[in-house]
Amino acid sequence: MGDWGRADYLSRHGIQDRRVLDAIARLNRADFVPEAVREEASADVPLPIGHGQTISQPYVVALMTEALQLQGDERVLEVGTGSGYQTALLSLLCREVFTVEIVPELARSARQVLREQGFDNVSFREGDGALGWPEHAPFDAILAAAAPTDVPLQLLAQLKPGGRMLIPVGPRGGTQQLLRIQRSHRAGEVPRVESLLPVRFVPMTGQHPPQG
Repeated sequence: MGDWGRADYLSRHGIQDRRVLDAIARLNRADFVPEAVREEASADVPLPIGHGQTISQPYVVALMTEALQLQGDERVLEVGTGSGYQTALLSLLCREVFTVEIVPELARSARQVLREQGFDNVSFREGDGALGWPEHAPFDAILAAAAPTDVPLQLLAQLKPGGRMLIPVGPRGGTQQLLRIQRSHRAGEVPRVESLLPVRFVPMTGQHPPQG
């Protein structure tokens, strides 16, 4: 068993945002994973949640959340609700979360878990997350928990000027790069792209299918 939920562990691994650390401390990861793997929920490893999907390791969840630089008043789009764990974390850190999940069973179970735990600032949609949620765009931040082979332009278009997107990009079944993309405040200016670290996420599916 790991001690990933402790602030000192995450701090030693570079997570410094106190709001992120406090929000993670409020959540019990075991509440968001299948019963068969709950004994492993305190370890800093990804875990299967069924339907070929996983819940990311806590360090990666913390790093991605910190990299969004949320202040508390943002509207955030999440692509890939999954178990609902990352959704819950975002819910504690921003004004409103819009989350999209393509696997109906996961969408329904995450909605149930989050509603039961009182997360009332989350809106849910079943569908292709690569298409975003244009009816509620633009968003202050976008976080994707699945990897396309390139950045979906539909998502980038739904990001506010100055907004940030965290997304893993790369080949299916191989190593991807976790990117932070920031739109410029100036129209027509190329977004700023930073590569944060190598990762391995499940592929993004739907109308923006993975290749390779």
